[in-house]
Amino acid sequence: MDTVVAALGQRARGAARMLARAPTAQKADALTRAATAMRAAAPAILAANAQDMAAAAHLSPAMRDRLLLDPVRLESVAAALEAVAGLPDPVGRTIDATERPNGLKLARIRVPIGVIGIIYESRPNVTADAAALCVMAGNVAILRGGSEAVHSNHALHAAFVTGLVAAGLPADAVQLVPTQDRAAVGAMLAAADTLDLIIPRGGKGLVARVQAEARVPVLAHLDGVNHVYVDASANPAMAARIVRDAKLRRTGVCGAMECLLIDRAYPDPASLVRGLADAGCEVRAGAALRELAPELSQARGSDWGREYLDAVAAADLVDGVEGAIAHIARYGSHHTDAIVTEDVGVAELFLAEVDSAIVLWNASTQFADGGEFGLGAEIGIATGRLHARGPVALEGLTTYKWVGRGSGQVRG
Repeated sequence: MDTVVAALGQRARGAARMLARAPTAQKADALTRAATAMRAAAPAILAANAQDMAAAAHLSPAMRDRLLLDPVRLESVAAALEAVAGLPDPVGRTIDATERPNGLKLARIRVPIGVIGIIYESRPNVTADAAALCVMAGNVAILRGGSEAVHSNHALHAAFVTGLVAAGLPADAVQLVPTQDRAAVGAMLAAADTLDLIIPRGGKGLVARVQAEARVPVLAHLDGVNHVYVDASANPAMAARIVRDAKLRRTGVCGAMECLLIDRAYPDPASLVRGLADAGCEVRAGAALRELAPELSQARGSDWGREYLDAVAAADLVDGVEGAIAHIARYGSHHTDAIVTEDVGVAELFLAEVDSAIVLWNASTQFADGGEFGLGAEIGIATGRLHARGPVALEGLTTYKWVGRGSGQVRG
C-alpha cells in the first residue's frame, strides 16, 4: 500500500508545481466547469449514491442522512463550487510588509501548503468541497473517502476532474485513492515525504487514530460537543427557537447542540426542555432539572461531554453564566458553544471566557459551517490553537513565506 500512496504523491508533486502558479481566473474557471459537469452528470451521481444508500441499511439514521444525496443536495454541492470560485484568492496576497533601516524590504506572502491528504467518512459532498478549496488555494488534494460512499465519491470525483481538465489544469491536482483497503489510511499517515498536511473528517475513531498515528501535521477536531446556554434574561420564544434548531435541524452534523444548559433563574426551564422533547428529542436531564420535569430521562455521568449525533441531548440547570462557563470548560470540545441572553454584559463575558473555536450570541450552533460564514465551503472545523481555527476554508489552506528584496545589503 505504501507504493500506491507513493505513486499518488509523485504525481501530486508534479501537479502541485503547476497549480501553485496557476492564475486565479484559471482556478475559478476549473471550479465553475466542475459545477457544470456535476449538474450534467446528476443522473449518474444520484444513481451511484443510490447504490451506496442501498448498501447502508445497517447505518444509523444520522449516518444515512450524511450519506444521502438528492437533487437539492447535489445542486447545493455544485453551487458551493461556484461560490468558492467567486471568493478572493489568498495565494500571493501580502500579509504584511516592512522595510529595515538598511533598506532591505521584507514581506510575508501567502502561498499554498502543497499536497493535502483528506481522509473522510460518509459525506460524499466532502469530495467536492475539499477538492474545490484545495484547488482554489493552489493545493493538490489526495482524497480517501469511506467505503460507505465509494460509488458516490467516484462519480463526484470524475465530474470534478472533467472541470479541471477543461480549464487546462492537471487531472492529478485532485486524486482519489483507488482502494478501500484500510491499509491505505495507515500509508497516508506515514507519508511524511508525500503529504504536507492531513485533514481527517469523520467519526471519533477515525480522527483519534489519525491524531495518534500521523507523522504528518494534522488539522482536525475530535468531537463536536456543543452547548447552548439559556440565561435568565433570555427571550423565551427566541430561546425555544434556537434550542430546537441547534439540536434538531440536522442531528448528524458536527455543529449540532449536544447539551442544553439553563440558568436556574430562568423563568420556566421545564417548558423549554418539554418543548424540545415534544419536537422529537430525547432529553437526558440532570437531577435538578428532573425535579421540574420528572418525565425526562435521567442523565448519567457519560452523558456529559458526549457527542450523540442523534435526536438525543443532555440538559441541566447551572448557576448563571459562570456555571455555564465552568460546565463547558469541563465537558466541551472547543468546537461551538452559544449563549441566549438579552443581557449584553453576560453575553460579552460568555464570548470572552468560553474557549471554543466558535462562540455565538443569540444564534444556533448549526451556523458552525463555512458556507454560513461566507467562506463558500469548508474543509472542516479546526479546534486546535495552531495555524487555523474554526471553519477552515481558503485562507486556512495556505501558509506563508518571507520574501526579501534588497539592493546589495550584506551583514558583513
